[in-house]
Amino acid sequence: MEEESMEEEGGGGCEAMMDDQNHNNWGAGSYGRHLLSPAAAPLGDRLLHGAVAGPPAGPELPAVPEPNGVLRGCEPGGAAGKGGAGAIAAAININASASKFLMNVITIEDYKSTYWPKLDSAIDQLLTQSPGDYIPISYEQIYSCVYKCVCQQHSEQMYSDLIKKITNHLERVSKELQASPPDLYIERFNVALGQYMGALQSIVPLFIYMNKFYIETKLNRDLKDDLIKLFTEHVAEKHIYNLMPLLLEAQSTPFQITPSTMANIVKGLYTLRPEWVQMAPALFSKFIPNILPPAVESELQEYAAQDQKLQRELMQNGFTRGDQSRKRAGEELTYNGSSACASSRGYR
Repeated sequence: MEEESMEEEGGGGCEAMMDDQNHNNWGAGSYGRHLLSPAAAPLGDRLLHGAVAGPPAGPELPAVPEPNGVLRGCEPGGAAGKGGAGAIAAAININASASKFLMNVITIEDYKSTYWPKLDSAIDQLLTQSPGDYIPISYEQIYSCVYKCVCQQHSEQMYSDLIKKITNHLERVSKELQASPPDLYIERFNVALGQYMGALQSIVPLFIYMNKFYIETKLNRDLKDDLIKLFTEHVAEKHIYNLMPLLLEAQSTPFQITPSTMANIVKGLYTLRPEWVQMAPALFSKFIPNILPPAVESELQEYAAQDQKLQRELMQNGFTRGDQSRKRAGEELTYNGSSACASSRGYR
């Protein structure tokens, strides 16, 4: 009752208590600094308490403290003259909330100096790792960096930096392949292709938020497709005309390269650009189904002739067919041994 009478006697009252939830909805801290200025004090009072009816004149009343220490009662005229106690208390709380918000903001300088260097180092390790190597990086930390940068509207810059980073790496790989001797060319191309495709299995999931909320949404593309295209443009296209003759030559010489190496390269080239099949349909058909048209009865003799030619080539390179008169060599040896024992007993 005393508080109500004091408010009526003073011609109005002001509440200086606002919870933290409301403070977070006030916007930037610059507005709080505006409320702290003497000229803006009456406006702050109006925003907090609404228009005050009646003349501002009247005896100044002492502020009545609440049990929690917050000043509750204040005289409007005195508040305006002193900068507004209610506005000052609200502005202090606004500034505190704004400061907490601004502490979580990632500026472009923060991105370049703190966040991208972490991503850059992790990408380097992923691109240069060998199969089975242990990489001392925190996938959770990298994933968190990407997530924060996407939330702070740095997706475009991050995508640009990622493409530039991988492009520079692939250009170095291409130069190393160009300097390779012919006898090591196929093997080194296979290593470069396998290493890059293995790295994509880690890089693409780490940048999944950027892919979902920027590349797919704004660019209408997919990150994995973009990165595969980079290898096609900067490595495969520059070496396909040197690589294909070597593959055809290796195919004609059995076991010049391992079958697994040949299969990896042929399947990889088909993944990068399916139209390269036209350069060597017979080679691609050995590792990828349904490349050649279906067999027809009229060409059976030709297929048989090709098989016979392959068998002759294998024999010329030292591969023998063995004794075809014996169906199972093991059984024949057992039979001959038992016969020898029987004949020896009969002789005695």
